[in-house]
Amino acid sequence: MDLLIIIIALAALITVAYRGYSVIIFAPIVALAAVLFFEPLAILPAYTNLFMQRTSEFVRNFFPLFMLGAIFGKVVEMSGFAKSITLAIFKMVGPKNAILTIVLVAAILSYGGVSAHVIVFSVYPFAAEMFKLAVIPKRLIPGAIWLGGITFTMDCFPGSPQIQNIIPTSFFKTDAYAAPILGIVGGLFVFVLGLLYFMHLQKKAAAKGETYSSGVELLQEPAPFDPSQKLPPWQIAIIPLVLVGVVNYLMTKYGVPALFGEQYSLSFPGLKAPIVVSVAAMRGLWAVEIAMVAAILCTILLAPKAVIKGFTDGMKQAMAAALLAIMNTASEYGYGSIIAALPGFLFLVEFFKHVSGDPLVAEAITVNVLAGIVGSASGGISIAMGAMSDMFIQMANEANIPLEVAHRVASMASGGMDSLPHNGAVITAMFVTGLTHRQAYMPILATTVIKTVAVPVVIALYYITGLY
Repeated sequence: MDLLIIIIALAALITVAYRGYSVIIFAPIVALAAVLFFEPLAILPAYTNLFMQRTSEFVRNFFPLFMLGAIFGKVVEMSGFAKSITLAIFKMVGPKNAILTIVLVAAILSYGGVSAHVIVFSVYPFAAEMFKLAVIPKRLIPGAIWLGGITFTMDCFPGSPQIQNIIPTSFFKTDAYAAPILGIVGGLFVFVLGLLYFMHLQKKAAAKGETYSSGVELLQEPAPFDPSQKLPPWQIAIIPLVLVGVVNYLMTKYGVPALFGEQYSLSFPGLKAPIVVSVAAMRGLWAVEIAMVAAILCTILLAPKAVIKGFTDGMKQAMAAALLAIMNTASEYGYGSIIAALPGFLFLVEFFKHVSGDPLVAEAITVNVLAGIVGSASGGISIAMGAMSDMFIQMANEANIPLEVAHRVASMASGGMDSLPHNGAVITAMFVTGLTHRQAYMPILATTVIKTVAVPVVIALYYITGLY
């Protein structure tokens, strides 16, 4: 019965998300409905002291990263850099390879620091134009963007500035470059299989005579490209994205430790006692935030007229996107925190721990299931790390497994079953492209399966070779 309630709660949240209702509204409703079955009087205390506390905790820790990612994505768009990079790749791979172009553009933006939650806003206008030219069904656009921006570059490739790769650093005292060999192999596995899958879908659609508009109503169509628009050279456009990687690496390895040491004592006259900050726990997050600020300033300096011209409206749009993204994720985190406190979830944790018999497998399953329950990679891995990181560390130490490997497995597992229909980024992708889950969700589900399979592949690689 305890486990059944969790399954019903998950099914309910997936249903409301699939029907297009706001997760921000329904996540607490569904979570508190589950509480009702166990202790009716606990509804208000659970909402105030568990749901809202965890939700606000997530916002406190990660809002700067969501905000900076959204701002960076907007200034890259306003500067013309995103369009310049897109057209350069389009010319290189050819008009028949529009899917590859969109996957690569989304991957470059994601690995360059643009928030995974706002990539669809930046890439969709180009995808729509290119899919029309290549006569590819519009329903494949969300999946192509998802493959490039929210899979292998999000949590596989070492050094990714995305939050799913940063969260484990606070718990394992690792950095964003943990287990690079496993990350690269896993990332290439997802990229190659995912691309082959989309090539198959494209050929299948062509054989049926499908066009861009087949099976869908054309909504939210972006304005067509202006051929006369003067764009910056792609060599200039790529600089801010490269800068994110360079500054992130330097600050992670050298800058933050040199500036702050192992601990920093925050002591102001108005404080009753100094606040001691563990730099090892914050190093990865601070390094990415510094890198994002540097990249934003670099973009403005390289294209001041284009950015400043629409700066006010652009920042309003960026903040709206950042707030929507983090509140979707934070609400799902609060929902997951309540579910994680219920008896049925404790049964699941013990089941995974004892049935698998392996620390990496137990960690991967736990994180993956949690990400699926809350519909969020960042929410799932945050809950798993917050509730069970000590157990994961103990199990890894007992098995002589480096924590860098545990970091990479947890990060990759978070991006597996997170993309169920109630995922905030999935909902955003459907809204932006004017499509429905019924029309465009299946390719995203397929990439989810590929991404989930990649985790046991890297675990097996580590055990067979010892490489990480």
